[in-house]
Amino acid sequence: MGSSLRMLFVAAGSPATVFALVPLATAARNAGYDVFMAATEEMTPVVVGAGLPAVSLTGRTMRAYMFTDDDGTELTLPADPTERMRFGGRGFGRLASDGLESLRALSDVWRPDVVVGGTLSFAAGLLARHLGVPYVRHAWDMGEPLDMDIGAVGRLAGELSRLGLTELPEPDLWVHICPPSLLAPEAAAGEAMRFVPTGRQRLTEPWMYTRPTKPRVCVTAGSRVSREQDLGLLEGLVAQVGSLDVELVIAAPDELAPALAEGRPHVRAGWLPLGTVLPTCDVLVHAGGGQTALTALHAGVPQLVLPNMPKLVPHSRRLTEYGAALTLLPGEDTPDAVLEACRELLSVPSYRKRSQEVAAEMAALPGPAEVLEVVADLEAG
Repeated sequence: MGSSLRMLFVAAGSPATVFALVPLATAARNAGYDVFMAATEEMTPVVVGAGLPAVSLTGRTMRAYMFTDDDGTELTLPADPTERMRFGGRGFGRLASDGLESLRALSDVWRPDVVVGGTLSFAAGLLARHLGVPYVRHAWDMGEPLDMDIGAVGRLAGELSRLGLTELPEPDLWVHICPPSLLAPEAAAGEAMRFVPTGRQRLTEPWMYTRPTKPRVCVTAGSRVSREQDLGLLEGLVAQVGSLDVELVIAAPDELAPALAEGRPHVRAGWLPLGTVLPTCDVLVHAGGGQTALTALHAGVPQLVLPNMPKLVPHSRRLTEYGAALTLLPGEDTPDAVLEACRELLSVPSYRKRSQEVAAEMAALPGPAEVLEVVADLEAG
């Protein structure tokens, strides 16, 4: 395969949707292929920060697509867990519908040979079908529930019909970054690729890669936490875990760090490169994000998972069933329960042993450069 192969990667509207695709996209760039990555305009600085050429899908944010219907009606998040996941799928469907127009315009002058789309980047499959080129569906983390697809199909019925379809296009290849032992039983067959921790970096300080004398516990609510979203969850976790005799580190956007660390002189808070910091930690406490969970598994670190969205529950349960984590669902996550779970994870060696078993499994999987060869062969075939 010559170096002129063009590969278009399609992310979405959050940093995690970009970070998941970066290892394979970087491998393609390193192989000499022409690579673009499309995302919402808000996320294009994240793409550029990863050293990749960025293309804007849309000037609207993911939140706007999620909570505003096509006619401008403001939408409310449903209470029912199944309907909430389908609601999310419809939001990603609205993004796909708008993004498809931008991607078609791009392909008029820069026609990709292969389209690689993140799990819920539905525009990728639609564009690939329109162009008649191979389509790769690339997992963002440990898997999305089928109800997300069902919601998207309902919103994209018109777009699908114009392509002669009634269901989402079948990918020519699935790429999974969840280790096989933790993959959902209903997951499609595909290539298992080694997970590579990716994220925004910062100057690495010695404490980040040095194990402290006390147990170190990292707490995070994900990269999208803000004063408007999930800050209360994070503040509660910090207050609860902070009462333990541990060194506490808080992974959060830098603008939130001063308030989170206030009155806690020995707490470190701010944007942290988790791939560097987690190997020095004894426990990670987080809200269930799949990229965060995989980064902890990569480091062999036990987890306390408090999933704050229904779609995060299935993989959180699989982590717990495997013995690498404990999960507290909404309503179970009382301060006492959080403390007791942290104490158990810190004192019972089996959680770290099981986490380290997964880390070894991940390390043995094919890396991005090896999987790239399989992707490139799709175009050749």
